[in-house]
Amino acid sequence: MKKYESKDIRNVALVGHKGCGKTSLGEALLFDGKTTTRLGNVDGKTSSLDFEQEEMDRSMTIATSLGVIEWNKKKINFLDTPGDGNFIYDTRLAMSAVDAAVTVISAPDGVEVQTVRVWERAEELGLPRVIFINKMDRERADAAKTLAAAKEDLSGDVVAVQVPMGQEASFEGVIDVISGKAYKFEKDGSGKFEVVDVPADLKDEVEAAKETLIEKIAESSDELLEKFFAGELSDEEIAEGFANGVKSGSLFPVFYGSGSHNVGVHQLMDFITDSLPAPTERPPVKAMNGEEEVEVAPTPDGDPLALVFKTMDAQGGTMSIFRVFSGTINSDGQIFNTNTNNEERVGSLLSVVGKKTEQVSAAPAGDIAGVLKLKNTATCHTLSSKKNPLALPVIVPAEPVISYAIKAKSKGDEDKLGTSLNRMLVEDPTLQVSRHQDTQDFLLSGAGAPHIDITVARMKRRFGVEVTLEVPRVPYRETITKTAQAQGRHKRQTGGRGQFGDVWLELAPQPRGEGYEFEVRIKGGSVPSSFFPAVDKGIQETLGQGNIAGFPVVDVKVSLYDGSYHDVDSSEMAFKRAASIGFRAAMEKARPILLEPVYDMEIVVPEANMGDIMGDLNSRRGRVMGMDTKNKRSTIKAQVPLAEILMYSPDMDSRTGGQGAFTMKLSHYQECPQQVKEKVIAKYKTSAEDEGE
Repeated sequence: MKKYESKDIRNVALVGHKGCGKTSLGEALLFDGKTTTRLGNVDGKTSSLDFEQEEMDRSMTIATSLGVIEWNKKKINFLDTPGDGNFIYDTRLAMSAVDAAVTVISAPDGVEVQTVRVWERAEELGLPRVIFINKMDRERADAAKTLAAAKEDLSGDVVAVQVPMGQEASFEGVIDVISGKAYKFEKDGSGKFEVVDVPADLKDEVEAAKETLIEKIAESSDELLEKFFAGELSDEEIAEGFANGVKSGSLFPVFYGSGSHNVGVHQLMDFITDSLPAPTERPPVKAMNGEEEVEVAPTPDGDPLALVFKTMDAQGGTMSIFRVFSGTINSDGQIFNTNTNNEERVGSLLSVVGKKTEQVSAAPAGDIAGVLKLKNTATCHTLSSKKNPLALPVIVPAEPVISYAIKAKSKGDEDKLGTSLNRMLVEDPTLQVSRHQDTQDFLLSGAGAPHIDITVARMKRRFGVEVTLEVPRVPYRETITKTAQAQGRHKRQTGGRGQFGDVWLELAPQPRGEGYEFEVRIKGGSVPSSFFPAVDKGIQETLGQGNIAGFPVVDVKVSLYDGSYHDVDSSEMAFKRAASIGFRAAMEKARPILLEPVYDMEIVVPEANMGDIMGDLNSRRGRVMGMDTKNKRSTIKAQVPLAEILMYSPDMDSRTGGQGAFTMKLSHYQECPQQVKEKVIAKYKTSAEDEGE
């Protein structure tokens, strides 16, 4: 592919809800742009963009895929993004790398939950947007209803620039309301069309749509509005006002078509090259120079600055995909990773289409390219110059909403498990791997059950590692509710020097979250000060396993107020043991209780599902803290015990048909109800007996 100047590049993201047809639209873009020689099909597993086995198995986009086409002497880089809530961070990150968004809406299904979420993300980024109402040839396709929903749920500045000719099985093309040209398409997926007369029964609708569009264009400028009311707007002023309105975000044009049958795609491509902004027309990007925020102009001259927004598996290693925001990155050069403070060697630069690549000599400001096997670079890292190291801000992934205890199926795979998980983490910032300090479970955490399932499937396919997943144990805590005292005495005589330690301890409850505190109240030297640290250490070691069910003890103050010692037989080990005995004895008297973790949840669901979700939360011992409804979506804030929501993600998907989303984070610990406590204790005793065997 030839090198394009920054002004001749267009970067767009295809965004929208799962199943709206983004990938089919992307395949039509590749075919019409002659990047591919046949129209790829998702269901037929011939897609260039959904090329991973897991994507083909599920007929859905899991990770952002790249496409490149040449059209009207311009280069269009487009990103086909996931629409499933499990992978929405990938979409949000990809949108940081483009200059405009094509919001795809399914005509039979209308505006759905993730459509609104990506629209709001585009709003945050200040991205110009265009809407492509897809699947106009499917049953239940309703152009008027979908357009009305877009105006209501997305923006009042949504405006149609086309009128569809028919819908469902009778859909055959589109009419441009400004030019008045009607485009009738072949139904063979070739993308071929002919210009025909506007059907008589649509002339009034086209005229009404034109008046609405021109009025919306005029509203984007005071000068144009005056001329509009005076009836003096020229065709040139309308065209210029339209382009300015799109780029400024004061109007959002609507196109119609069918990606899978390649209808209306040609006109969308013309619009992308003619009316969406080049990188040089976008505002300067904000970056951090140490603690100082600076603005960097989108110019190919000067120091390079790029964001790695995707890492993909390639040629036995990884490929880093980046967007250049300033300067030029050349092949066979050096680049500085601001996040790791390492210089990286850039080998061949690659233009990427799906899993296929083509070498390019350079990537100027505004371009998107890939490079293989950078040693210390991961997704979300900034590539800059060593003499002027800048860092680009990126969105932080939401906290995982589901975790599994993960183990290798065979002992021989244990080492490979760690290596493969590390590779997954480089590619996917939303995954987390940790070892829980209380339960010692090795945890794999993610955005939902499908996210974890697909990660496990990838590990098996790529690295041959098979694992088992188990629901993790809840990290309960134990504490006390009243003050109590007890003696801890350790005495052993085995011939020769014996062991002797004697302490009196007082346990008192601390406010929740205050943790452990140790104090010495001894007067008169009944226990030498040299043994105080041993007493403290003996208590701390005992805190790790409480009396009730073996969980860590928290929020307790322990006072050493008396004791005795032996000149010969006393030792640090004896006092550690005595302290442990005394602590357990005092805890028995201090009315111990079991604490459970409670999480803050924010749940967003369609308004119609709100009642069902609230009833379900109540059944999970949840406490609703607030509710709000906007744009047919209800937001519920609640506090729910972790034990009740370990598997909430698949349950909510089932209740909402995949239309819901939620976040969760630890709020506090609270006392377990008696019936829960009894179950936990019974399970602990069974486990202890099994281990004893």
